[in-house]
Amino acid sequence: MAAVEIRNMEKVDEYFIGTCTHEDESDEIDACGWRRTAWLRVMSDEGVRVKVALANGERVGFLYAMPIEIAPWGPIGSDLLVVPCLYVKKEAEGEGVGEALMKEAEEEARRQGKKGVATIGYHGDFWFMPAGFFEKCGYTVAAREEDTAIMWKTFDQSAKPPRFLIPAYAYKPVPGKVVVDLFWHPFCATVDIEAQRVREVAEEFGDQVILNDYCTEDRETLLECQTARAIFVNGKVIGWGHEAPRDGIREAIDKALREL
Repeated sequence: MAAVEIRNMEKVDEYFIGTCTHEDESDEIDACGWRRTAWLRVMSDEGVRVKVALANGERVGFLYAMPIEIAPWGPIGSDLLVVPCLYVKKEAEGEGVGEALMKEAEEEARRQGKKGVATIGYHGDFWFMPAGFFEKCGYTVAAREEDTAIMWKTFDQSAKPPRFLIPAYAYKPVPGKVVVDLFWHPFCATVDIEAQRVREVAEEFGDQVILNDYCTEDRETLLECQTARAIFVNGKVIGWGHEAPRDGIREAIDKALREL
């Protein structure tokens, strides 16, 4: 494999990044991709960066990096750069792409005057963001909840460990109505698609449903509820681990209506 080149996202990379590599799969993903790249362009002024890895001119991976103070997914902290998502194509695994991306994230953190880099790592048999990979890159555990860990590497001894969100959601019932509380953020394609589906399904029910749309890009919202992604129907959480299917959302709302 050729040497890995890392660059900031360019115009030619936007569709690949915006669709989270799922190019030309569906109109739904395309629409999500354009929404996300528009957000990424705006947020570049706030320090958000997308690093793209190339080998032989082909895109083989990417990561997102952003100041922890504006990270809509958490964790909570200060003076750190957060890497909430790193992806390497399967055919490029084991070729040093992930390591090269993390090294560039660390350089970006130094350029932005941060005291270190934090990320989320998962222990156990899990394909996404494995903790073992970050350990090999020199990261240690700052906090852990079951199989999920906040991993970090610091450049400054005064850096303070980041912490997990502490959910503080509180259901507020409305007599005679089904209340749907949607927590989402524009950073992740899965979350963006899911949020759009919730809006569309909720609209089908007209004034029987009250939709509270909470975007955790708004820092006050994130800090108040400390819930980055969730769908609550009359206070009961629903979820599938992937994008919520329309039929599943519809069934949950139907059930809540019958229980009124």
